[in-house]
Amino acid sequence: MRIRLATRPAVLFGAMLVAALIATFPMRLALGLAGLGEAGLTARSATGPVWFATLREVHFGDVDLGDVHAYLSPVQLLVGRARIDLVGPQPVAGPPLRGAVGVTRHSFGIDDVTASLAAGGLFAPLPVTKIDLDDVSARFEGGNCVAADGRVTADLGGGIAGIALAQGMTGSAKCEAGSLLVPLVSASGNERVRLLIRGDGRYRGELIVAGSDPDTNARLVASGFQSASDGYRLSVEGRF
Repeated sequence: MRIRLATRPAVLFGAMLVAALIATFPMRLALGLAGLGEAGLTARSATGPVWFATLREVHFGDVDLGDVHAYLSPVQLLVGRARIDLVGPQPVAGPPLRGAVGVTRHSFGIDDVTASLAAGGLFAPLPVTKIDLDDVSARFEGGNCVAADGRVTADLGGGIAGIALAQGMTGSAKCEAGSLLVPLVSASGNERVRLLIRGDGRYRGELIVAGSDPDTNARLVASGFQSASDGYRLSVEGRF
């Protein structure tokens, strides 16, 4: 049986050329065209095509993600969304980075991110040293948080005013008044963190410690805490 190709040679050649160009399109150009840099994703270098690339020294804001592999999702392109899936190497401790960053004309967000990230001095003077994300997603539209979920665990190094904080805190991401809210609570319930992140990357973090004996309260005040109705509060503001 002989099959006749009805497509004109010029049209067929054009389609093949477009397919070849897409297949070899550099990831470094795709990141710029998609506007992921404006959403906070940056890399020192990007090598390889959009379907399989390696990004070196990747940062999301001031958070260091290290070297990761990146893949552009063709399915998401069909619905007008540029989604870059990211896969990182196995760290010494904690899960490897898995997840995605997505951008449309009016929205951006992260999808199903699991990772163990060093906080460095990002939240200083709050003593947050490491953040573990478990299937965390968040989407902003028009600068407002419209959907968020997933589990977050924060490790706190050392202590404040003689209060040990090494047990860490956990909570679930959600939206509140247009911001992404990550409320964290310690195992004892006496220490809490409220982390509010806005669509422009600005954040406000608060460490709240329940009142205790007069000596501990005095040490908290000396450490920069302010007395509040729910205990003693230490705040920090910044931008990713």
